[in-house]
Amino acid sequence: MNIVLRGGLSLMLLVSGVSAMAAQPRPQLAAMTCAALDQAVTALPTGPVLVASYPPLDGHPAPILALRGVAFTYDNALASIALFACGKAESARRIADALVFATRHDPEYQDGRLRNAYAAGAVGSPSMKLPGYWSVERNAWNQDAYQVSSATGNQAWAALALLEAYRQSGEASYLEAARKVLYWSQKNTYDGQSPAGFSGGYYGYFSKQIQQNWKSTEHNVDLAAAWSALDAVAPDSDSAAQAQIARQFVSSQWDAGEGRFLIGTGADGRTSDRVRSGLDAQIWPLIALHDPPRDWRRVFAFIDHAHRAGEGYGFNRDPDGLWTEGTAQAAAVARLSGLSDKAQPLWSVLLAQEAGNGWLFATPAPRISTGLAIGPDSVTNDFFYYHLPHLGATAWAAIAATGVNPFTGSQEAD
Repeated sequence: MNIVLRGGLSLMLLVSGVSAMAAQPRPQLAAMTCAALDQAVTALPTGPVLVASYPPLDGHPAPILALRGVAFTYDNALASIALFACGKAESARRIADALVFATRHDPEYQDGRLRNAYAAGAVGSPSMKLPGYWSVERNAWNQDAYQVSSATGNQAWAALALLEAYRQSGEASYLEAARKVLYWSQKNTYDGQSPAGFSGGYYGYFSKQIQQNWKSTEHNVDLAAAWSALDAVAPDSDSAAQAQIARQFVSSQWDAGEGRFLIGTGADGRTSDRVRSGLDAQIWPLIALHDPPRDWRRVFAFIDHAHRAGEGYGFNRDPDGLWTEGTAQAAAVARLSGLSDKAQPLWSVLLAQEAGNGWLFATPAPRISTGLAIGPDSVTNDFFYYHLPHLGATAWAAIAATGVNPFTGSQEAD
């Protein structure tokens, strides 16, 4: 096996052998997850591909029909960024190529937006395949309303992946696709009422989509980073202005008294939610935004108090279980913030979540809650993570272990 990581992690591993890998959990995690991501891509037919977010476990497909064969856009954007960090540019570009194709070949829209998910596998003419499954009970084809929707944060993450592909290759199609996705978000989700920022996107099926008027701190973090990344590779006053709008929204959600970020606003787009908390919204600003205020580092004290789940972290406040992806995010942010002492204990926690073949479980618990609803038609907070191998968790672990900043593409030297 020859996995080449920027920073030389893998070469060190190959020389020192298996016993040394066991003694160094971070390099072991990097090698394991990089190999898993690369194999997931190379196992598919040549050309542009999207990887299933929840692959079969021991030959058994995901028990939840709605998750079988589904490639979430966010997970695949992460995987592409991670693969570049792993030194697997060809596999990374195959995912990025699929995202480019998706901006041009949606089966219903021609405005450059991306869906929250697509059918996993090879991507090609005439258009992108949307996820779905046959319902025996209904004797009909089912599509999940969220999966075919277009959330703002997912647009931003796709743009971040496309811009990393552009930085790595110089291929203009990646830059063009990133612009297209971000321009769609600018045109369709900007809300000028105070606190000005970008709303949640659109939910539902073609011709019946509902605008989501709430504003998410996490989504605005993502857009601030994506617009800044675009401005860095193709300087433009409008890109800088859009990044500043998103950043100002994020700053407006900082609660200095509690040392944490509010999760965003309710449906009115004005009133901040002071009850719920999301781990990603707490820690991403520290590495996504340029020169963040030092005071924001106090979020580590908050998440240690409010988001702890055993030796790792959970998604929401007072979590009901460990969230592998979030634990990897915490490791990544701590490491990139120069707080290696906070990251160090998490490498072994992440390794313990291996599901097989280098993939990580989304959670070691049967199911954990996020405290959030999937969409406006949900009757309960029905957004859960399950004890299933998960592309997002595996990609974030690779990102954390290789030391790449997924918002900028820069990488910590070893």
